[in-house]
Parts: sequence; structure tokens; C-alpha cells
Amino acid sequence: MTGKKVSRLRRARKARLKMHELEIVHLCVFRSSQHIYAQVVSASGNEVMASASTLDKKLRDGATGNINAATKVGHIIAMRAKAAGVSRVAFDRSGFKYHGRVKALADAAREAGLEF
Repeated sequence: MTGKKVSRLRRARKARLKMHELEIVHLCVFRSSQHIYAQVVSASGNEVMASASTLDKKLRDGATGNINAATKVGHIIAMRAKAAGVSRVAFDRSGFKYHGRVKALADAAREAGLEF
């Protein structure tokens, strides 16, 4: 693995250990060059309570690797999380910088009603 990926995974592991210690439901985000994925994971880490990504049929027709797509995913994940009975989460950015698509997803989820 490259140094950049190792550093990202180290940052992700550090944040996830803290979330596990506090036993908080968390919104986990992963971004690739073409897509962005979001999952609401239970406090124990055993169960995915809601998920959304640019692979969903609604979002697949347009561009999937930009800020607009990330904003749509953020809105969808917030709606699905609220339907699952979750309103407060911790934001797990998976070691990615809080910038660009990750920030757009987080802001959209906040606007749609998730608290973190």
C-alpha cells in the first residue's frame, strides 16, 4: 500500500476506535474516484441500519463522482436513517479530508435532519 493510503487508514482506525469506545451510531462515508457511499452503522458495529450511494438507480443516470451527486447521497442517507429511527450520529469520514465531496455529503445530511 502507498504511504497516502496507509495514513488514511491510520486516521480512520483512530476515529473508529473512539466511536466504538463511546458506543455511538455513526455515519460512515467512503469515496472512490467515481462514486461515493454512505452507511449508518449501529453502535456495536454489527448492523448497517441505512445505506445510500451513487450506485442507487435514482442517482446512476447523471455524473456520480462530483459534489452534486454527494449532496444527493447525503440527503437520501438522512431520510433513510430517520426512517430507521436514527436522528443523531457521529460522522466517520474514513480518514478522508473534510473537504469537497465528503463535506458536501455531511452538509446535505445535516440539512435533511441528521445531527452530528
